[in-house]
Formats: sequence, structure tokens, C-alpha cells
Amino acid sequence: METLPGKKRPTILRRLIAYADKVFRFSDALIASITDRRPEPRISTATVAKAAMVLFWARLGSLNALEMSGASRFWKLWLGHPMPSAETMGNVHTKMDADTVREAIHQVYGGLKRNKALPDDRGISVAIVDGHESHASYRRHCSGCLARIIHSQQGDRIQYYHRQVTLLLVTGAPHGRPPLRLPLDHEPQLPLEDEVAAATRLLKRVLVRYPRAFDLVLADALYAQAPFFNFLLAHHKHALVVLKDERRNLYQDAAGLFKLVPPIQGTFRSRDCLWWDFPDLGSWPEVKAPIRVIRSLETYSVRRQLDKKDEPQISDWMWVTTLPAAQVPVARAVGFGHQRWDIENHGFNELVEGWHADHVLKHDPAAIECFLLMTFLAFILFHAFLYLNLKPALRQGKSKDFWAKVMAAEIYQDFIPCALSP
Repeated sequence: METLPGKKRPTILRRLIAYADKVFRFSDALIASITDRRPEPRISTATVAKAAMVLFWARLGSLNALEMSGASRFWKLWLGHPMPSAETMGNVHTKMDADTVREAIHQVYGGLKRNKALPDDRGISVAIVDGHESHASYRRHCSGCLARIIHSQQGDRIQYYHRQVTLLLVTGAPHGRPPLRLPLDHEPQLPLEDEVAAATRLLKRVLVRYPRAFDLVLADALYAQAPFFNFLLAHHKHALVVLKDERRNLYQDAAGLFKLVPPIQGTFRSRDCLWWDFPDLGSWPEVKAPIRVIRSLETYSVRRQLDKKDEPQISDWMWVTTLPAAQVPVARAVGFGHQRWDIENHGFNELVEGWHADHVLKHDPAAIECFLLMTFLAFILFHAFLYLNLKPALRQGKSKDFWAKVMAAEIYQDFIPCALSP
């Protein structure tokens, strides 16, 4: 990318683009591969996609904010074309081919894999699936909206909402580097189906494109269903799912064993734990393999801000899994069980609070799907650049939000003299 006059060193945003170009052929191949259905576009899909990438990297928040920054010199150098309007950005995403965005994410995954940047966790690669409700409205709705009746003192109202199931790949963390967390794909939940049905449809597509990307799937208690377990077993994958349903025969059988078998002591992080581990159980005959139930009773303390006193806490966790005890000891299985929260803490929370992923840029089912996939692509490239390209000394003491603000400042810097002039 051309350097602005008078700039001796590339800015962080330009360094990110240069890294993506060098490692993934971002500008000339990756972005160019994204297509849409317009027969004779005046503004290329690549131009729209490149603008969308920076929209997310700099956390500008809305298409209107992106359009208002269009006079920045950055865009002329980066796009080689005037900034598309907010309306154009939204309309192009309604016609964008979502599978070409998915293939771009796969190309980035492949580049990271070839560069050995996606280590497993001591022989086991982990993926997490979970559903997320992106937004809800009583007025705005589209053909892809789900609907529910909300009961209140003012009467019943129809609320419209969108819900997607996301698959997050979590790598190991070698040499003290934070693990990379890659949102590889998502699937909208359709009317009259539950989250597990959407997740199974998502996994069918993901397993075709990423057949060896993960060995173990983590999920919450909603996924403790025999068809879900059997689907993963048929594809030679393991499952580890939270177990909560006291009515389930499996839960009742395990609860009886807890009273008869003494636990073993262990630690998870700074917590003192009592562990029960019952492999090779046949209490769930609908699952086509023996299953294993693990319980972790964990004691720890929380310091209250009001009086600065430590208050003891106890957490009681149970999981059901197909992981063999000989391959994965109980301490490691407990670690996997807690890792399920990565999709909340480092997936949905970061995407919503930092990347404005719940903001409806264009209320259209195709646009919502493509904008979220573009967010995933930008998210993966940003974290790969941050943890694989920037030196640890440069990252130290600086949050991810700090780097996003620096990138936004690089775009807005041209407007500062104009804003201060009388």
C-alpha cells in the first residue's frame, strides 16, 4: 500500500494491511475472491469488502460513521475509489455471496495452519458451539426474523429477533502467547427449530470445509441430546457438554454414584477441587458409545469491593463426554469443560462490546449473515496480526481496544485541523 507523503513509518492500520497482504494475499486474492449477484457493478465487491474490513478493524460502529470518514486520505490510497455510501454498503451485502466470504475465512485458516500458528492442546484441537441472540425489536422485522410473544402488564406484544449459532475454534497457547480464537462460521436459527438443529446444520457445513480442524466440540447443557452426540461420533469427533437435567436417567445414576464413591482431590487454576470421574457408563443407551460423567466441586474465594473481605464460594459442575479416560485424565477434562466459556468471554462479549457485532447495519437476512461473516474475517486477521506480528514488548500494557482506537485515529487525523478551524 502506498505511504502517505511525509510518513516515514507505516501506521498500525497500514501494518495490519501489509501483514495480511504478505501472509494471506489479502488485497489481490482474498478480498478479490468475494463476489455478489450484481450483473454490472459500478463499485466493485472488493471495494465494498475492503471498506467493511476497516469499518470493523477501527470499530467505527455504523455505515453512516464509515461514510462520514470518506474524505480521509486513507480511503483514496486504500480503496483507489471514493468511499461507497452507507446505502451502497448495505445493498451490496444483501447481494453478497456468503459462501465466498466463508471461503475467504477458510483461506486465512489455511494460511495460519501452514505457518504452524494454530497449535492444538497437546494433541486435541477444540471447537465450541453456542447460540447468540443478536438483537430484538418490537417494530423492525424482516423475512429472516424469529418471533415470540412477550407478556406484560400492558398486554401481549410480538417481539422479532435474530439468533445465530457460531462455531469458535480455540488453539493452544505455546510459549506464553494467548491462544487464537477463530470464529469460523455461523448459522441462522430458522423458525420452528431449536438451537441444536441449527448447530447440527452448521457442523455439517463446517466439517466439509474443516474436516481436521478440531477433535472435540464443547457446548452447554442444551446440547446434551443423543442425536447431537451420535452426529459427532459418526464424524469421529468427541463431545463434552454440561450436564444439568436432574430428570435425566444419566444424571440420576451419576448422582447415586457420587454418594458411594469418594472423590479425588485436585486443583483447577487457584481452586481446590473434589473430582468424581465415571467412565464407560451405559446409562444413556440412545448414544451409540459408552459415555463418561465428570463432576467437579470447586472451592474458591471472591474479594468483595465494599469491605475488602474474602467470601468463600462453591461451584458444582457436571459434564458428560465421549472422551476416553485413558487419553484425557480428569484434570484435563475439567479444563476443557471450563473452556466452553471462551465463546462467551472471548467470542460474543468481545464481538458485541468491541466490534459492534449486534448492531444491525442492514436489516435483511442476507446482509446480516454476510456482515457477521465479514466481522469474523476481520476479527481473525486482527488477532493474527496482534499476536503473531506485533512484538510482545509493543503489545504490553495495551488493550485490543487501544489498537482499534489508534486505527480510527489514523482515519480521522485528516479532519482534526478542519474541526479546529473557525
